[in-house]
Amino acid sequence: MSSAHHAHHKVEKVSHPDHVLSYFQLERWSLTLVTVSGILYNVGMIAGPYFEGRLAQCLFDIMGGSETLSAMLSLAAVYLIVILAVQVLRCVKRFFVRRFANNTSRNMRHMLYNSLVNMSKEALEQESVGTVMTKAVSDVDACVEGMRKFTTEVFDTGVVLIAYLAMLLYYDWRLALISCAFTPMAYLIAGRLKHRVTEYNGAYKKSAGRLNDATMDRVSNAVTYRIYGCDENRDAAYEESLRDYEKCAVAANFWENTMQPLYHMISMSGVLFILYLGGKNVIGTGWNNWGIAAFTTFLSCFSKMALKSSKAAKLFNSVQKAQVSWARIKPLMKEYVKPSTVSDLDFSLPVRLKAANLSLRWQSGPPVLRDLSFSVQPGQIIGVTGAIASGKSMLGKALLGELPYEGSIQVGQRELRTLNLYERSRLVSYLGHEPELMTESIEENIRLGAKGELTSCLQTVCLADEIEKMPQGSATSVGSGGVRLSGGQQARLALARTCFNAKQILILDDPFSAVDQKTERDIFANLRLLAADRIILLISHRLQLFPQLDHVLFLENGTGVFSTHSALIQQNVTYEKLFRAQTEGGVHHGEP
Repeated sequence: MSSAHHAHHKVEKVSHPDHVLSYFQLERWSLTLVTVSGILYNVGMIAGPYFEGRLAQCLFDIMGGSETLSAMLSLAAVYLIVILAVQVLRCVKRFFVRRFANNTSRNMRHMLYNSLVNMSKEALEQESVGTVMTKAVSDVDACVEGMRKFTTEVFDTGVVLIAYLAMLLYYDWRLALISCAFTPMAYLIAGRLKHRVTEYNGAYKKSAGRLNDATMDRVSNAVTYRIYGCDENRDAAYEESLRDYEKCAVAANFWENTMQPLYHMISMSGVLFILYLGGKNVIGTGWNNWGIAAFTTFLSCFSKMALKSSKAAKLFNSVQKAQVSWARIKPLMKEYVKPSTVSDLDFSLPVRLKAANLSLRWQSGPPVLRDLSFSVQPGQIIGVTGAIASGKSMLGKALLGELPYEGSIQVGQRELRTLNLYERSRLVSYLGHEPELMTESIEENIRLGAKGELTSCLQTVCLADEIEKMPQGSATSVGSGGVRLSGGQQARLALARTCFNAKQILILDDPFSAVDQKTERDIFANLRLLAADRIILLISHRLQLFPQLDHVLFLENGTGVFSTHSALIQQNVTYEKLFRAQTEGGVHHGEP
């Protein structure tokens, strides 16, 4: 089983992704090994103070002449073996704690990513890019780190504190109770600071989101700001966001980390009583009769316990920080939606497209288009045109399955609304009127991770020669949003991607708006070859190619007329005037 499949399988097991406990349950085997090794390791930690006391006593006896150096070396050898065994257990525990954290981070990111991918367009638009990035990276990291520290400290602090306390009580229970009375004070202070830690970390996360937004804006629109001479204004706005982020980060870090020395100092206050009352035990005037070994063991044990207890107080702050991040990402942690990859359709076969009494509207508004009917056969190219806001792009989105409709749209023998996302993606290809290019190479923008030969699709869009002249060829980076390419090159690159991934139905929304008329004619001739057994819907306001199309759907007054170009010229005055104005009036579009 591949690692990718394994990760995917584990994500599906999260029964309640909005419950933190679900992620602990998912890693129960790793946590079982953490538990066993953690208990053994932390109980073994008391061996340190015990042997330190024995070694101190042995050294004292050697100085008094009652012991030999060989006894000291034998004791030291046993000490090293025991400590080595304890450290091996520590390595095992830390390995599985880190494995638990890595798996949990992966699972949380899978759930969040899946939620974003399946989120409605309206809901996604309400989330700014910076906020989404902060949640997907920073907040998940903070949650996982809090869970990791909790898992670690349950043993490294909880179990070892019990072990240390048991040893202290064994040597002198009265002195143990007195010296350990200060430890709860560190916990009490940490608890009282909970609201401040939560408040300042919440402000820090929001500021990080604003800074990410400002960074994305500054990078994505750098050329625009430079052209209009607004660099200084945007730099000033970015600096303001940066100052706010630094201020919030310092405040959050102060309440989370700088209190650590205070916790440690409070916990260590009991050492004063150990020095005084423990010294009385050594000289025989205290509650117990101690030797050097007992005094050294008790002091060492208390010092280690105090250090651990102060870290436990810090753990409270880390958990509070994680709670802030969890509250931010919890609404996005929804049940995993497994993409369907099952269908009884043969996607390699040509299909027919038929619309009957089709009506479209935006949400609950009045119909924008109504009573549309048309039928398209494989091998045909259909032009869709009309005035601005006549519903051309709206029709394209409905055919893509992104917009609910009334009436009927049949793809082959199936109603479009009954096709799942996987089936639609295998039957319909779509090119929007605004190229959406990634900050990757030309090749990756076309492939989108798929395999295949690129030459034919580059030749189809008349881009092969231009790319060949570039220093890095198809490996050339297009820059953010395609900024390194001209407008015409961007449009043709997006069209090449659609041709490379061409399905049985191609919906091209204004693909020629940024190219000159000669290039438009050349590309169209190539598309005619591509459409030999496919359907192409060409949505365009440019009509010079429409005489060569098989049919035209002309949208007007909230409905449409489906006919041939020649018939529309004779029967529809509006279409005839629009066509004459473009072809006889010398209207030119596109790049020079």
